[in-house]
Amino acid sequence: MCRLSHAFMVLVVLSVSLIAHAQPEKKLKIELVGDSTQTDVVGYGRGFCANLTSEVECLNEAARGSSSKSYREQGLWDKALALHPDYMLIQFGHSDLEAKEHPERQVSVAQYEENLRTFVDQARAARIVPVLVTPLSLRLYGTDGKVHSDLGTYAVVVAKVALEKHVPLVDLHAQSIAYLDNLTEVKADGLGLTKKDTDGKTVSDRTHLNWQGSFTFGRMVAVGMAQAVANLSQYVRPMPAELPAEGVRAMKFFEGAPITIVLVGDSTVATEGGWGPGFCAVMTPQVTCIDDALNGRSSKSFIDEGAWKKALGDHGDYYLIQFGHNDQPGKGPERETDPETTFPANLRRYVADVRATGAVPVLVTSLSRRNYKNGMLVQDLKAYAAATRLVAQEDGVALVDLNALSTQVLVKMTQEQADGFDAATHTDAQAEAAASGNKAPLDRTHLNPGAQRFFGRMVAGDLVRSLPELGPDVVGAATPGH
Repeated sequence: MCRLSHAFMVLVVLSVSLIAHAQPEKKLKIELVGDSTQTDVVGYGRGFCANLTSEVECLNEAARGSSSKSYREQGLWDKALALHPDYMLIQFGHSDLEAKEHPERQVSVAQYEENLRTFVDQARAARIVPVLVTPLSLRLYGTDGKVHSDLGTYAVVVAKVALEKHVPLVDLHAQSIAYLDNLTEVKADGLGLTKKDTDGKTVSDRTHLNWQGSFTFGRMVAVGMAQAVANLSQYVRPMPAELPAEGVRAMKFFEGAPITIVLVGDSTVATEGGWGPGFCAVMTPQVTCIDDALNGRSSKSFIDEGAWKKALGDHGDYYLIQFGHNDQPGKGPERETDPETTFPANLRRYVADVRATGAVPVLVTSLSRRNYKNGMLVQDLKAYAAATRLVAQEDGVALVDLNALSTQVLVKMTQEQADGFDAATHTDAQAEAAASGNKAPLDRTHLNPGAQRFFGRMVAGDLVRSLPELGPDVVGAATPGH
């Protein structure tokens, strides 16, 4: 009896030990809250996270165009609090700056200070340790060769709040100026992105960061955080993080290397009646633009018929992938896919195959059809667009949300106005009409030449929001704002 009890107790102890070891160790959560200069794509976010050890879960909730006012009004602050980080690095100022543009998000300096105090109080109430960060300096050089930032007043306010509220402070504004003052203006431009001026000419973006800039200033913030909060020093890598392969590639293209972009999809992308020709037309000569999209194909049939293998053989650097129109019910078993199962599985196949070649996949949601009922746009591609967005989010893929962008334009139009985009009856529509014995209707799926240019530029303009290193290679397309 005693021997049995002892054996049972040993078994219990072993079981508890195994369960304890099976449970993953809880990581320290550090969260970024702020504007575009903190984001991953155009800010120092990815460089900051890369400089933290694997014991940290790095959360980036910074958002483009956010001020200390709009971040709260848009519900982003509540979302950031709900993630329950251990530490929160808070940086605003760029979009709070009073200027002629975007008056809805600007605040006075006094209100900016009050907003910071509220952020600190509410973070602490949620048992989060706030760390205030002064705004990253703009890279504006004077005739003396030194940086002259117009964010100095905001930096002073942040430091004042940090002192009075006993909050750790990372003085990124002062540190970034000190660093930039040792660079020439040309070298400083090598850390940033480009944008288009009012004439469509490519000029330096003195606010936002490319990959190299992200890792330079991200390291600066990580080290500054460790100095401000001593017990966080163990979570900062001892040596600066190096650019990953995708960052090295992006910098190569940003600096002018030739690029090959391959378009893959159905007839709404293809040369005859899709946005592909309009997209390729706004690429600079530095870009080889190949439109491999084919009429009538779905995410399934494009693979089954060997077209995908052929497209991969074009050895693109970037692949823009859009399906959905022919994946819908009624297209036949050789083409149809389910938006919750087979369609996303196919998209993941495309993404994996592109990445296996070392290229960059970009998912594009389907161009909206232009059919109206009772004066309202019929949005019949929602399920496939939603599936595309989900795959992009879960697999970390760049996304051009063409369905949302085209819908935003079309919902403001009447049927008659939208028909101004219609193609002369497309061969796909003719074939379907002939098969049913009917006269071909107006083609409200495909595009006439003017519409190809319109929606092609729309795709190009949104592409550089996700992949800003391509900005210099797009003629006249705008790069991201704050």
